[in-house]
Amino acid sequence: MVSVIAVGSLTNYRPPENQAVSPDKQSERLLSSDRDTFNVLLWNIGYCGLGEHSDFFYDGGKDVRPNPNNYDRYWTGVYNYIAKYRDSQDFVLLQEVDRASRRSYNHDQYEGLGIMFDGWEAIHTLNYKNVWNPMPLTKMPLGKIQSGLASFSRFASSTITRYSFPGNFSWPKSVFMLDRCFLVQELLLPSGERLYIINSHNSSYDNGDLKAQQMDYLKAFLLKAYEEGNYIVVGADWNQCPPNFPYYTFMGEKNQNYSQTNIEEDFMPEGWQWVYDKTEPTNRKLYQVLSENQYEDTYKTLIDFYLVSPNIEVLGVKTKDLKFASSDHQPVHLRFTLKD
Repeated sequence: MVSVIAVGSLTNYRPPENQAVSPDKQSERLLSSDRDTFNVLLWNIGYCGLGEHSDFFYDGGKDVRPNPNNYDRYWTGVYNYIAKYRDSQDFVLLQEVDRASRRSYNHDQYEGLGIMFDGWEAIHTLNYKNVWNPMPLTKMPLGKIQSGLASFSRFASSTITRYSFPGNFSWPKSVFMLDRCFLVQELLLPSGERLYIINSHNSSYDNGDLKAQQMDYLKAFLLKAYEEGNYIVVGADWNQCPPNFPYYTFMGEKNQNYSQTNIEEDFMPEGWQWVYDKTEPTNRKLYQVLSENQYEDTYKTLIDFYLVSPNIEVLGVKTKDLKFASSDHQPVHLRFTLKD
C-alpha cells in the first residue's frame, strides 16, 4: 500500500488553475442574430457503470464496476438517449465521461459519443486521473481512471477554459479523489457580448467544506462575467439541493437516514435563477441495486440543475424519468432565450 501511495503521489494529476482547452472537434457555425432561443441537455452519465443493476461501495453497496453485460446495457441506454435528442439540442453537458478506465473496461466513451456529433464542437477535460486507484482495499480496486467533463456545442466557441476549483481532501486521500473543475465555453454574440455555457461537477463525499470553497470561487467568477455584460448558463451536478428544496421530497419518511445539503437561499444576488424540475428526482443513492420492489424505497433526491443569469429567460425545464436504468443520475433539459 505504501508503494501505491508513493506512485500515486509522484504521478498525481495537478492541472493548473486556468487552462485553455482546444476542441477535439470543431463547429463551423457561429451564433447569428436570428438565434436567441436554445436547448441544453445536462446529464451525469456515471461512466455507464451505475445503472439499475448496480450498487457502489462508496455509498454502502458492494460493486466496484458492473459486469460486462450490464456495462454494455448502460452504455447503450446512454448512447441511445442522447442520440434520440441530439437534433433538438444546441448544447450537451455531461459529467463522468470515461476515456481509459478499468471501471468502464477501457472504453473511450467520449470518442464513442463523439461519433453522433459530427459537425459539432466537442471538448473533454479531465477531472479524475489515477495511474492506479487502490480503493476499495478489500477487493479488486478501481484501478486506472481517466475521466472528466464532456461538452458538445452546435456552435463554435471563441474561447474554452478549464477552471480548477480550490481545495481538496487531505493527503493521501486527495491523490485518489477527483480534481474538481468547471468547463467554460464562451460564444460570441452578434451584439458583442458573450454567451457562457458552463459545465460543472462539484464535490461529493465531503463534509461541506470543499463545496463551500468551490461555490464561493464559482460565484466570484459568475458575477464578474455578468458584470461584463455576458449571458450565463451553468449546468451542473452540484451534489447539493437547490435553495429551499426539501431533500426528502421524493422519499417522505423513507429517507434511509440520508440527508443532502442545500445551497443557501441568498447565495446569488436577486435576479439569478436556480432552474430545476421539482417533480422528478435526478439522483439515487447506490447502497442497493434497483428492482421493482426496491425502487420506491431507494433514496432519491435532486442535485442536477441549472443556474442562469438575470438576462436569461427560462422557457422550460424537464427532468426525464428513466428510472435510473443506465445511470444513477437522470437527464435534465433546459430551454432558454436571451433577453434584450
